[in-house]
Amino acid sequence: MSAVIDDTYAEAFRSIYVEFLITACNRQWVEHAVQAVTGNGSSTILCDCEAGLDRHVGPGTNEPTFTPDGRPGAVVQLHVPRFKKDREQALERAALVRISQNVLTCPTAACFNLIDADTHFKMGRKVAFFGDGFQRRVERWGRRMWWIPTLGGEFLLDRRLGYAEGLMGGNIWYLGESTEAALAAAEAGVAAVQKCPGVIMPFPGGIAGSGSKAGSKYSFTVASTYEKFCPLLREDPRAQSELPPGVHSVMEIIINGRDLDSISRATQAALAASAETPGLLRISAGNYGGKLGKSFIYLRPGKTS
Repeated sequence: MSAVIDDTYAEAFRSIYVEFLITACNRQWVEHAVQAVTGNGSSTILCDCEAGLDRHVGPGTNEPTFTPDGRPGAVVQLHVPRFKKDREQALERAALVRISQNVLTCPTAACFNLIDADTHFKMGRKVAFFGDGFQRRVERWGRRMWWIPTLGGEFLLDRRLGYAEGLMGGNIWYLGESTEAALAAAEAGVAAVQKCPGVIMPFPGGIAGSGSKAGSKYSFTVASTYEKFCPLLREDPRAQSELPPGVHSVMEIIINGRDLDSISRATQAALAASAETPGLLRISAGNYGGKLGKSFIYLRPGKTS
């Protein structure tokens, strides 16, 4: 029996993001670089950005995308909310730290920009200072790049890292009769989203087991646990529980991406893959009535923002 899909929407808000390709000598070393560069990038509540894997490309995958150096690769996105006052500086800093400390350091890795835009950071030049004067400008694979000598050989990255406007905050809630049911449904949703290009899921394994609301009783934090939907607060009158009967666990997928269409397609793919999960009672989403963002991702098809 299919879970009930609520007639609601996820409320996404605008971001600025960078998108780059990491390649390495084989898939194993691509994975090491991806895990490092996307680490501690789950939520901008406290992380410097929201980071995640979009998709694998190049040899050994079903993705036809060609990598400049012909090696296995992976596409990564980093997002910062557009409402952040120092958003450009914050995004540049996040990218600089992660590329210089997590990609440059990964054996055999190289880094390529994927957003060709007038808005860009001179990322290559800044990372190249690691070369201590031995770095140089080169042309490889028809691209203008920086070359940095390393103990392992060389590190190459594009001179510019473009950035563009994207979206953050697409979400799906899985309400299960047990933790096992809610988690299984969310895992099925994650597997489907992973096949959709242009989006990332920044939380561990793509799933947030601690969905949050905007605001808090404490002035020093901008978000807090969503008490109305915490199963173990059902009997606490202060929480004013809104959980449907029988629900004992809620798991959430957060989806960021290039645009509304990309997130909407990923959402529908996740719903189709997870709705029949045994023990899943409802599928819903979180929103704030348009107070957080103006882009709505409707769970039921046929509606548009």
